[in-house]
Amino acid sequence: MFENVKRMLVDELSVNEDDVTPEAELVGDLGVNSLELADLVLLCEEKFNIEINEDDIRGFITVGDVVDYLEKEAK
Repeated sequence: MFENVKRMLVDELSVNEDDVTPEAELVGDLGVNSLELADLVLLCEEKFNIEINEDDIRGFITVGDVVDYLEKEAK
C-alpha cells in the first residue's frame, strides 16, 4: 500500500520520490497544499473504490497515516 501512495504522490503531485517515507508529513515535509491533498484523496477514492470521510482526512498528517487508513478501508 505504501508503494501505491508513494507512486500517487510522485506521479500526480510531483513530490520528490526520495522525500516520501512513512514518517514524512504531507504538508510540512512534502509541501502538499490543501488542493493537492484533495486531489490525493480523490485519487485514493477512485483507485481503491472507497469514500473517504472529511473527518478522516484531518487525520492525514503523514504518508503513513494515509497508508494505515487505506489498509483498513480498502478491502
